[in-house]
Amino acid sequence: MRDRLTLIAGVPLLLLLAFVSMSVFVVDQRQYAIIFQLGEVKEIIKEAGLKFKLPLIQNVRYFDRRILTKDISESERFLTSEKQNVIVDYFIKWRIVDPQLYYQAVSGDRTRAEIRLNQAVNAGLREEFGKRTVKEVISSERDAIMRQMNERANKDAKSIGVEIVDVRLKRVEYPDEVSDNVYSRMAAERKRIANERRSRGAADSERIRADADRQRTVIEAKASSEALQIKGEGDARASAIYAEAYNADPEFYSFYRSLQAYRASFAGKDDLIVVAPDSDFFKYLKTPQGKR
Repeated sequence: MRDRLTLIAGVPLLLLLAFVSMSVFVVDQRQYAIIFQLGEVKEIIKEAGLKFKLPLIQNVRYFDRRILTKDISESERFLTSEKQNVIVDYFIKWRIVDPQLYYQAVSGDRTRAEIRLNQAVNAGLREEFGKRTVKEVISSERDAIMRQMNERANKDAKSIGVEIVDVRLKRVEYPDEVSDNVYSRMAAERKRIANERRSRGAADSERIRADADRQRTVIEAKASSEALQIKGEGDARASAIYAEAYNADPEFYSFYRSLQAYRASFAGKDDLIVVAPDSDFFKYLKTPQGKR
């Protein structure tokens, strides 16, 4: 009996706990929440915290308020102003700014929202690529393309309650069938420049070598001329010294020259000379004055 009374008393408590649990929900700081009442939007909750709703007749849906990424899995072909096809990979950064409009436009479906965003971005990129050359797309005009395309695509994005934060190009290059021709032309151009520089270098080398040979010939001729001049001056100076010595004392000069001849003739112990005993060569060996 007592157990039955306890069970009966506990039923209202359980019903109360169930009612509270169905009435209370938590909104995370990374989320928006929309309270629906019988299928209609009743309230938009943008602040995080503990919230309440009517059980059974109201339900809650949550939407991510963080920046989301749509990475385009398949490369796109765009046409430049030069009528050149280029392969482009890109990604989109976006976020929900108006959860009610987002729900009304795409029923809160992220896939549908990303399809709309990709269509807007794709159209903007095609228009911007069509105004520019390949060189401008790859280097100088890349930031301008992103900026102008963002402004245009955001007009469509706002109509579904979202904002495009950024769009970035990951890859811009020629298709495979065009790349081979481009690389071949680049290789041929580099080869032509290399051959031109080699030819120019060979011509410069020959010119420098010829100039060096000419300078060497001039230097050698000048050195030979100076050597002959110096030698001539030396010979003239020696002759003058010899003449001056001879004029000062002819007998002593003759004696000195004879001694030099003796020294030159008998340089070694085994040297032998055959001359007549009365030859003038030995005149100073007979008498100091050279008299017979």
